[in-house]
Amino acid sequence: MEHRGENGSGHKAAGDRLDWVDVARGIGIVAVVVGHVWTRGPLRDALYSFHMPLFFLLSGMLSRPQPIGAFTRRQLASQMRPYAIFLTLLIVADQIIEPLKGGRPIFHQWPGDVLPILLGGSWLRGPYTIFWFIPCLMVARILFNVALTRWPDALDRRWTMLLIPMTGMAYGLGWATQASPLGLLSVPMALVLLWIGAAWARVGWRNGLIAPLAMLSIVGLAGWFPTLNMKIADYGWPLLSIGSAIATSLLIVAIARRIAPHAAPLASLGRASLVIMYLHVAFIHYLSPYLGKPWLTAIALLVPFAMFWLIRRSPRATRFLL
Repeated sequence: MEHRGENGSGHKAAGDRLDWVDVARGIGIVAVVVGHVWTRGPLRDALYSFHMPLFFLLSGMLSRPQPIGAFTRRQLASQMRPYAIFLTLLIVADQIIEPLKGGRPIFHQWPGDVLPILLGGSWLRGPYTIFWFIPCLMVARILFNVALTRWPDALDRRWTMLLIPMTGMAYGLGWATQASPLGLLSVPMALVLLWIGAAWARVGWRNGLIAPLAMLSIVGLAGWFPTLNMKIADYGWPLLSIGSAIATSLLIVAIARRIAPHAAPLASLGRASLVIMYLHVAFIHYLSPYLGKPWLTAIALLVPFAMFWLIRRSPRATRFLL
C-alpha cells in the first residue's frame, strides 16, 4: 500500500514517506497480532473493537482520485500477486507441518479443496484466516476510486446517495449470511470506512473533538458495545459499535501524528504490516500448543518482520511479495 505525498495542511511533499501512517499501521498490526493470540477476554474484545477498521480508515485518508482503468489494473496486480504467493506458500507449509505433528493438513481432499481455496474469505481458516482482508480492501478501493473520480470532494453531499445504501447493505448482508468469498461480504462497510477516512482528511483534527471521541472510544474498548468481526460482517450494534471503532481509530491517528518522530520501532512494524498480516496467524496456529502467549506474540511479530526485511533485500522478491 502506497504512501501519498501531503500538501501544506500537514502533508509532506510527494516522494516522502508519511511516518505517522507507518506508526498508525504499526499500532494496528500489533493490535491484530495480540488479538489473535489472546482469543478471548477483555483484551481481545478491546482490540477487536477497532483493529480492522483502522486499516480501512488509513487507506481512505491516503486516497486520491486516479484513472479508473490504470488504478484497477495496478491494484489487481500489486495486491493479488502477493496474496496468491503467500497463500500458496502457507498451504505447502501446512502439507509438511501437520503430518510432522501427527495431524492432517487443513486442505487434504484434492482436487476438491481447490474450490474453497479459490473462494477464499470465509472458506479459509486456521493459518489462512486473515486472507479475507486484502481482497476486501482491494475491491473496496477500486469501487471507492470509481466514486471518487466522479465526486473528488469527499464532503460533496452527493456521496450520501452512495453511503446510505452501502451502510444499509453492510448490515443487511451481515445479518443474512456469513458466507464471504474473497472477503467481499465486508466490502460495503469497507467502502463506508474508506469514505470516512477521506472525509476526515478534508476536515482535519479539532481539539474540541477529543472528549466526544474519547468517550465513544472508551465505551467500545471497555466492551460495553458488542465487538466487531469484519470477516463475517458482524458490526455489533448498528452504528454504535462501528462508531466506537472509528473514534478509537481517529484517536490513534492523532497519537501517531504526535509521536511519529519518536516511534521508529512502530513505524518499522507499520512498513512490514502486509507481510506480518499474511504470516502472523500461521506462527500462532502452529506454535500455540508449545509456547505461552507473550512468546507467541513476539514470534508472530518479529519473525514476519525479519522476513519482510529479507524480502526487501531482493528487488525481485520485493516486486512479487510486496
